Amino acid sequence: MQKPERSGFAYILAILVGIAAGGFGWYFASHRAVGNDAVSAQLASAGIDPRQRTAIEGLVRAYILDHPEILPEAMDKLQAKETSEKLAPVRAALETPFPGAVLGNPQGKVTLVEFTDFACTYCRGSVADINALIAANSDLKVVMRELPIISPQSEPAARMALAAAAQGKFAAYHTAMFAGARPDDASIAAAAAKAGLDMNAARTFAAGKEAQQELEHNLAFARQLGINGTPAFLIGGQVIPGAVGRDKLQEAVDAARKG
Repeated sequence: MQKPERSGFAYILAILVGIAAGGFGWYFASHRAVGNDAVSAQLASAGIDPRQRTAIEGLVRAYILDHPEILPEAMDKLQAKETSEKLAPVRAALETPFPGAVLGNPQGKVTLVEFTDFACTYCRGSVADINALIAANSDLKVVMRELPIISPQSEPAARMALAAAAQGKFAAYHTAMFAGARPDDASIAAAAAKAGLDMNAARTFAAGKEAQQELEHNLAFARQLGINGTPAFLIGGQVIPGAVGRDKLQEAVDAARKG
């Protein structure tokens, strides 16, 4: 393929990215009103004169009007790229669990991070999916991040989970909480008892600075990544919001293992 044709195709791709970033009308209005010198220089270096540019823009416009379904796909890809860029500098910290707050293989080579809330119905529904993933993937480490944002009782339940982690009984408490009633004083106490916690030590830890800092860190991570609901999963370079089911999560695990 000749260079001008390749450059023209690259320019079409640039237009599509611009459309995805801010909408069709915004792109053409801004590129005609702002930065024309820079655009002209880029076109000149690509061997595209203003008349060719107009023709290319017309073709792109017609294509998008005929195929509007590409816009959500473009937006999804752009959002995934932006999320990956936000995730990169904090990924190591996110994948380093609060001591003990891990499911699956603590030494696993593939790490799945889950933001969860004990008052979240969808989190409760995802428990079976996570358990199935763990059973099917012996190299999977699931880092649990408590994000108590749904109800007033979410935070006491989350604090007790961290206390359970400190006693090496996180998985037992996590399972008991989601198997029982929605979080309240009685269900939290019942789950803690079922997990075999030292209740005096657990209450002291739950009210302490270490638990407070962990919840603050998790909230800061969520804000940075644009996570505003639970469950939300992070694996590889992607964020997967919502209860997407076992198959989608398995696909992400497989991709992370290869990557």
